[in-house]
Amino acid sequence: MNHTCCYSRWLATALTVVAAVFSASAARNAAGYVPRDVVWTTQSHNSSESMPCGGCDIGLNVWVEGGDLLFYAQQSGWFDENNTLLKAGRWRLRVEGQPFGGSDFRQRLCLDEGCIYISGGGVEVRLWADVESPVVFAAILSQHTRRAVLSYESWRYRDRPVTKAECQQCSYKWLVPASCVTFADSISAADDRLTFSHQNRRETVFDFTVSREQLDAIKASLYNPIGSLLMQGTMQAPGFRFSGTTAGTYASTDFRAWNFRCDRLRRSVITITLSAGKASSHPSTLTPHLSKKRSAAWWHQYWQRSWIVSNTPNDSLQAMLRNYELMRYMLGCNARGEWPTKFNGGLFTFDPVYADTALAFTPDYRKWGGGTMTAQNQRLVYWPLLKSGDYDVLQPQIETYRRMLPNALLRTRHYWGHGGASFTEQIENFGLPNPAEYGKHKEGDDPGVERNAWLEYEWDTALEFALMESPSSLTPAPYPKERGEPLGAEILRFFVEHYRWQARKLGAKELDADGRLIIYPGSGCETYKMAYNPSSTIAALQATAHLAPLTSAASLVPPIPLRVIGGDTCIAPAVAWARVQNVETPQLYPVWPWRIYGMGRPGLDIARNTYWKDPHALQMRSIKGWKQDNIWAACLGLTDEARRLNLAKLADGPYRFTAFYAPGFDWAPDHNRGGAGMVGLQEMLLQETPDGQPILFPAWPRQWNCSFRLRTLGGRTIEATIANGKIASAEK
Repeated sequence: MNHTCCYSRWLATALTVVAAVFSASAARNAAGYVPRDVVWTTQSHNSSESMPCGGCDIGLNVWVEGGDLLFYAQQSGWFDENNTLLKAGRWRLRVEGQPFGGSDFRQRLCLDEGCIYISGGGVEVRLWADVESPVVFAAILSQHTRRAVLSYESWRYRDRPVTKAECQQCSYKWLVPASCVTFADSISAADDRLTFSHQNRRETVFDFTVSREQLDAIKASLYNPIGSLLMQGTMQAPGFRFSGTTAGTYASTDFRAWNFRCDRLRRSVITITLSAGKASSHPSTLTPHLSKKRSAAWWHQYWQRSWIVSNTPNDSLQAMLRNYELMRYMLGCNARGEWPTKFNGGLFTFDPVYADTALAFTPDYRKWGGGTMTAQNQRLVYWPLLKSGDYDVLQPQIETYRRMLPNALLRTRHYWGHGGASFTEQIENFGLPNPAEYGKHKEGDDPGVERNAWLEYEWDTALEFALMESPSSLTPAPYPKERGEPLGAEILRFFVEHYRWQARKLGAKELDADGRLIIYPGSGCETYKMAYNPSSTIAALQATAHLAPLTSAASLVPPIPLRVIGGDTCIAPAVAWARVQNVETPQLYPVWPWRIYGMGRPGLDIARNTYWKDPHALQMRSIKGWKQDNIWAACLGLTDEARRLNLAKLADGPYRFTAFYAPGFDWAPDHNRGGAGMVGLQEMLLQETPDGQPILFPAWPRQWNCSFRLRTLGGRTIEATIANGKIASAEK
């Protein structure tokens, strides 16, 4: 091949393309809200000091270290045989003379355009992911001709045994078999092109799960998204040529680098395309210029949907508002994903040794699994999208439950012989309980129940996702009839039919003396175990009964249990329970997410008594991880308490990017802490009465000036301002 001729043809087109990418880079629609950029003027020490960037369903961790530009790329849905969520790899750009090592270095996340600019020493790189297709672009512009090396670094160049110490990254957890391996990728390079892929074996952790959970009889009918799944990517690097491989180590992991060399770099646009399980949606007509234009336009419109701003000169307040915005940005990076943003790091995990020095594992590692979802944690990532109006970003989570629904229905029918969908708490992306958390069953045990001290009989988290989907209370558009019944109908059917079945099994009557369901054995979250009529479950059934009118669920739901503490009526965790297993406060779930009690609702004093006087509520109060005290304080109109807790919840995290939160109960960056913080802030600003009337600034300090645009849960857009204690508002 005549490389000189090819290079000349490439340069002729690249001059136009790169000029288009960089010209008008600062041009944006002057009208509307424009978020403030994140700017760093010094290099980072390691990947934990990376900056997030993304779009469609791709997340990038971007940083400059030792003069080199590096980034990880991750696409939602790269689940291997063990259900580890794999990264696509790490890229490194090394430019002659280390232009990014000087005093003029600048790394800027432009939120309004959804891209990162890196500049220094006469070199500028614009890095972004397209918002509609899983494609990453890196546009490089140098004032002078330079030599450069572009490397693709992979730790999956060889098979890597999954040790017992790192088994949390996959679905086997502590049951990891001795033969468990993260298999090597297929990687090849020639000329200016790299291809890489990971083809799952036919036999996966899905098969192990089905057998362990006694479901072999219906295996052929079960949905299996990971068997033979093909994940693949390509890189096109015009002007660069493959020059061989080298070996190295980054953080705690060895890698092999596929190196591409350019001897006369002035301009180039690197294109990386990813896909998981289906053909790439990258159209041949997508140019960097078109992608830049449509991606910047999408992000600008994204910021017009919703915003919260204040001119009050208070550092803690400004940090809270800033981190709310940065969390929302990271969630928007997966707006087109087939799979949801994971609570335990999302698309932006980094080398685990920088989260915990004892965990010297590969960049694929994260605690609490890749394809496994802890539903109590996952819901906190998605609740804030309703009030920010980001319904498209919510869809990957809802659609995941809809894909899992057939397995939940089949599982119920197989185990118990009745209808409805049973979704458990530690659930796999194919809708069955995590095989390790499922526990060890002996003869005579109910095979449909997780033999697990924390998880047994906890079914009701799925109703939160059903309520997020519900047309009557939470979304502005009618529910599409062609999709069948809402999720909530089948989940509610499970509760009605299962607890009637359970009562017949335990005694002569299937309802109590008042004709109500007997929720026993039940569970108040993971905390109040072997519970009778737990308040969190009762509130969930009351709040969602309208989703399944044919089951007569509303007439069958018992009242929320109450108790007296110090002479005051409080919400009880349950009528009775056998033990306290965890540190949740489900007796406040009737406040949020179920909104039975709260501002503008009956019984506000009962809920406030519970917040202030319940001994377990007081003992378990915290801002760590998935803790929700900040939300309850706001929902109860406890302004000073809401201010204290939400300022702490959305304070700067310990990493360089301030919305990267420490592992908490889970992993870094902790998205369920960020999501809970977002909800708490929203509830301080906007709530509504049962008939949908907005309540403005219900827990907001009057000395803080603030303006916001948020949605009510019925889909109405509200703009409001508080200035010097005076409130003005309008519906848009």
